[in-house]
Amino acid sequence: MFCSGGASVYQQYWNYLHGYFSCQAVNFEEIQYRQSLKSFNKDYENAIKYYSEALEVNPTNAVYYSNRSLAYLRTECYGYALADATKALEIDKNYIKGYYRRATSNMALGKFKAALKDYETVVRVRPNDKDAKMKYQECNKIVKRKAFERAIASDEIKKSVVDSLDIESMTIEDDYEGPQLEDGKVTLKFMKEMMDWFKDQKKLHRKCAYQVHISEIVLMTEKITICGDTHGQYYDLLNIFQLNGLPSETNPYLFNGDFVDRGSFSLEVIVTLFGFKLLYPDHFYLLRGNHETDNMNQMYGFEGEIKAKYTAQMFQLFSEVFQWLPLAQCINSKVLVMHGGLFSEDGVTLEDLRKIERNRQPPDSGPMCDLLWSDPQPQNGRSVSKRGVSCQFGPDVTERFLEQNKLDFVVRSHEVKAEGYEVTHSGKCITVFSAPNYCDQMGNKGAYIHLRGSDLKPEFHQFTAVPHPNVKPMAYANTLMQMGMM
Repeated sequence: MFCSGGASVYQQYWNYLHGYFSCQAVNFEEIQYRQSLKSFNKDYENAIKYYSEALEVNPTNAVYYSNRSLAYLRTECYGYALADATKALEIDKNYIKGYYRRATSNMALGKFKAALKDYETVVRVRPNDKDAKMKYQECNKIVKRKAFERAIASDEIKKSVVDSLDIESMTIEDDYEGPQLEDGKVTLKFMKEMMDWFKDQKKLHRKCAYQVHISEIVLMTEKITICGDTHGQYYDLLNIFQLNGLPSETNPYLFNGDFVDRGSFSLEVIVTLFGFKLLYPDHFYLLRGNHETDNMNQMYGFEGEIKAKYTAQMFQLFSEVFQWLPLAQCINSKVLVMHGGLFSEDGVTLEDLRKIERNRQPPDSGPMCDLLWSDPQPQNGRSVSKRGVSCQFGPDVTERFLEQNKLDFVVRSHEVKAEGYEVTHSGKCITVFSAPNYCDQMGNKGAYIHLRGSDLKPEFHQFTAVPHPNVKPMAYANTLMQMGMM
């Protein structure tokens, strides 16, 4: 279907579309979407661009909306994906892929009942479709489990998992040869041994793992390193420490959320980070991301990984610890760091952030939700989130927030960036992402930031992905998220 010769795939793809735009002599539906992405090296952003241009020519084609919905799903723009799938079905209520993709969008947003309704439609129309049956059954299980959990829920104060643990009585077997804490305390020797132990794909003894569990203004005079999402990519985390040095009192770090999920070494990542937090409590900082939450962990792998490597009780303990993680850090009263971004309404102050009740699962709206979920946009004002949660905020919103709170700029993460970082809003809003070749397929670089001295001028350091053992991302995710998207 693509022309031959010396033109690049990019040029061939554009020429093909250009022919369609010019004369409309070619049926655009003939492009096999999966093959086009394969040929185009999974360039979802350009796929979105081209389908958007096709929709300008023909805005009533359900296929275009549905295929763009899939590209949005791949780039985690679940709100946009849901809107496109819904639009496809408004145009053609019999277009089955629209139901598939709307269901997948709703699943990603935790709207399980809505997803189940669409899967029911698919199964009714295609009773012999094994994939549809599997997805329907899995979604139905989740809906029933959620209903059961609500039914047995109690108004009583929930007891901490810690209350049911007797760590002292746990024995470490004689044949265990791995690292152990010294008198119950984390040491640098223990951390180095543990990282090498994890690197060899060995499991820390459960007693040590439990032991590792058990002021929000950073004052910094020399240098601090800020890292973005790591998403269970343990071997890339080790590479950061190789490139930038291990954490220490003279080499402080701040990790900006989304430590877990998607990557299949989330346990190793989070235990390593918690270990350094215990070792250097005043020089190592962890902020909560939107993936340090139960709903995301149930869907994207962390819960499944912990249950596979340890127990359900261990996951419950992680869940409790995640709820106590800070939502933001202010550095030298000049730079505010949070995982997501700024707020759905003006007037939010640093004092308001200090008052947030953070020991909970995040609500669907409000400042806590925004800190974990919002994204910047190039145009002024605010708009509906591409993710379907919180909002998108423009440079004017950033400027007003900084002026009111006497800050210089904000640093956030939460989004894959091709170069590992991005500077927007006239230098006032910086994104850093530290999971290179995200999910083994995005091809992006990773980055971390140095903030130095009194002026806190950011310095960006990029790195590429390193090899990891042959365990694919999402290996522990909910079955529905592992299945292909039609």
